This record gives sequence, structure tokens and C-alpha cells, in this order.
Amino acid sequence: MSTILDLTSAQLKQAADIKDQIEALKQELNALLGAEAAPVAASFAAPVRKVGRPPKQGGMSAAGKARIAAAQKLRWANIKAAKAGESPVVTETPAKKRKMSTAGRASIIAAQKQRWAKINGGTKAEAAKPAKKKRTMSAAGRAAIAAAARARWAKARAAGKSSL
Repeated sequence: MSTILDLTSAQLKQAADIKDQIEALKQELNALLGAEAAPVAASFAAPVRKVGRPPKQGGMSAAGKARIAAAQKLRWANIKAAKAGESPVVTETPAKKRKMSTAGRASIIAAQKQRWAKINGGTKAEAAKPAKKKRTMSAAGRAAIAAAARARWAKARAAGKSSL
């Protein structure tokens, strides 16, 4: 590709004519689109988005900003009053405490009891039962088993075997 310095005067005149034609066409297009229309090149350009940074979302409402500003003014008024040795000019109103209805509390308690019953393997009444006693063998039973074992060993020795 040649540079502008390499062009002849005829080629330069032709390039200038083409540029004038382009400008005239842009003006004609703007007249069709309206006087307030954006430049043609800008309207066809893709929007540029910064990579690696998500688009800004949300924001704070005007009412939220006003509440924050009012609270900050109140804090500063109290600080200035304290420095001057006066009592606080304005006191903050305590937040209204939310109360739970009796029915709501009862439903939460019932659900919690159900969860604990499932964990403990039954209802609360079943969980309160004492555990079953461990089965133990009577002395007579132990003696009978020992006598049977001795008889087997005696029989094995008599047969000449050292082990079963």
C-alpha cells in the first residue's frame, strides 16, 4: 500500500473528491434520521465494556440516602453538643421492636419438638423412657456352659487330639 507522499496530484484530487462525497452522504443521512441523530460511525459502533469487571447494578434509593444523611447529621449534632458540655440536642428514636404472635411462636415450638423427636427416634415421652437393661447370664447358665466345654476337652484328649 502506498503512502500519501507517493500519490500523484491527480490521485490526491480524486481522494479529496471521494471524501467530499462521503461527507455529503453523511449529511444527507443525518437529515433523514433527524437533526438530533448521533454521528453515523458512533451509532454503528459496538458498545465497549471493560473486561473483568461486572456491570454496575443496583444503587441506593433517594429515601435511603436521606435516612443515612439524617442519621449522620444527628450523630454530628450529638458530638458537637458533647464537646460544648451540653446535653445531646436530639436523641435517636429506638427502632421499633418486632413482636411475634402467640400462634407463630406455638407453631415454631411444635416444629422444633417434631425435629427433636425425629433426631431422638421418637416422641419426647418415648425418649424419657429408661433404657432396657442389658441381658445378663445366670450363674447356673454359665456353669452349664463351662461343664459342656470341659466335657468336650476331655473327649478330645481321650481321642489323642490336642486341639479341636
